[in-house]
Amino acid sequence: MTRTTDSRKLLVLAAALFAALLTLSNVASAAEPQDLSAAVHSKLDKSQYKDVQVNVDSNGVATLTGTVSLYEYKADADKNVHKVKGVTAVRNDIQVAGPSVSDSQLEKSLGEKLAYDRVGYGNVFDAITLQVQNGVVTLGGSALDYPSRDSALAVVSTTPGVKDVVDQITVDPVSPMDNQIRMQVARAVYGFPSLNRYAIDPAKPIRIAVQNGNVALYGVVDSQADKDAAFIRANGVPGVFSVKNYLQVANQPTESKK
Repeated sequence: MTRTTDSRKLLVLAAALFAALLTLSNVASAAEPQDLSAAVHSKLDKSQYKDVQVNVDSNGVATLTGTVSLYEYKADADKNVHKVKGVTAVRNDIQVAGPSVSDSQLEKSLGEKLAYDRVGYGNVFDAITLQVQNGVVTLGGSALDYPSRDSALAVVSTTPGVKDVVDQITVDPVSPMDNQIRMQVARAVYGFPSLNRYAIDPAKPIRIAVQNGNVALYGVVDSQADKDAAFIRANGVPGVFSVKNYLQVANQPTESKK
């Protein structure tokens, strides 16, 4: 009889202990979003985020709202919040409320900045394209390496008037063979008497992109003869599989890239 009573007491005690632990667990879970909100706010405790609001739900999803003056700050806020332990996802609904700039003005300004970006770092081998629609900037084309791509994204992100950035840049694969072809094509093109003047202005070169032995030429030249000469010179380089000539002749309609 005594053993039965003791067993019942142990069962009651165990049940009470389990209930207490469950209650503590629920309390901790209920407090977690508040702790996460505090951690997220500490990550955004800078003047550029003064108009940003944060909400963290019970699943650890952080929603960011409010405004910032540059797209760069919106992107950085997203990165910073993702680093907070316990945050499972980020909904970035921050609006860029900087100056209003027309698409044509923005495209012209960004085009000039990107043309001179990383001059001296082999930017002749970058072929990054630019489109602007309703303040949303889309970067495409190809970059020689990740530093070139990241630099172009930084130029756009820090420009007033940019509301959002879409990164569609392809980074050229790392290849010793492609590196050799790049230099040979550059020598063949710029070493030709009628084409060497395109090396004078670093913002207006004949750009040379190479992927797995396939060459593409970009930029603007003065005449159809220059465009044809560049193609012939590039196509004559040993090891080149194909050449696509996307060079545009000044004052002529833009051709679509096929």
